[in-house]
Amino acid sequence: MQNGAEVLVAVAWKWGARGTVLAAAAGLAAACSTAPPRSPAQTESDRTVADRVYAALDADPTYFYRHVDVRVEDGVADLSGYVWSTNAIYRAREIARQVSGVTRVVTSHLELERKGLTKGRAR
Repeated sequence: MQNGAEVLVAVAWKWGARGTVLAAAAGLAAACSTAPPRSPAQTESDRTVADRVYAALDADPTYFYRHVDVRVEDGVADLSGYVWSTNAIYRAREIARQVSGVTRVVTSHLELERKGLTKGRAR
């Protein structure tokens, strides 16, 4: 039986540069799919941090964040849903960063709603 490196070399030799890229992508996908399972303590910790982010967003007196979902994994808060202005996106990012346990905030999944119509993802 061949290991991953031998397979990559064999594919690269047979198919040239295109094969190398495809084989490398397949190897990367296989490596990413073997992430260790998360422990119950990690899951609970992330849930606690997410609850604190929800509470902080809900406490903001200026913006309405009821349509924002929060998912936290290893301290990275991923905010999704929609808001009504770009300033609300910036403020949500600032609020989430201030929550204890948050190491990074991702807002690329927040959508900007204008007049009730989706105009695409916020940047």
